[in-house]
Amino acid sequence: MESRFMTRAIELAREAASLGEVPVGAVIVKDGKIIGEGYNMREQKNNALSHAETEAINAACTNLGDWRLDGCTIYVTLEPCPMCAGAIINARIKEVVFGAYDLNMGCMDSMTNLTNLPFAANTTVYGGIREDECKAILTDFFKEVRND
Repeated sequence: MESRFMTRAIELAREAASLGEVPVGAVIVKDGKIIGEGYNMREQKNNALSHAETEAINAACTNLGDWRLDGCTIYVTLEPCPMCAGAIINARIKEVVFGAYDLNMGCMDSMTNLTNLPFAANTTVYGGIREDECKAILTDFFKEVRND
């Protein structure tokens, strides 16, 4: 796990916040290089599927010319929801490194862990990486939204 990739995910989360999006950022890495990145764009695109992880997966698949993201790691600032956890598993992403736990929707540890099910793909999960920093971005965003 390399801190610089989580740093980039955090930068993307802040970019999302500046656009009024829930601040979640994601970066996909293969062989030490970023091959896809994204942040929440649900409001911008009016699309429930436009989460940071799905945006990053789409970019990575486009860059590789393949739907299989074997050997890749995704760094994301918030624990993936059920949709994103499923997308990560289906894309064959090897490792997930996430920051803040999502006690309401998290499906890689908090509510459940979809990677514990006997899917064909094996995904390893590392949670709580730079958790305080990732959580603070979300907390600050929602404080500001509720005060406006």
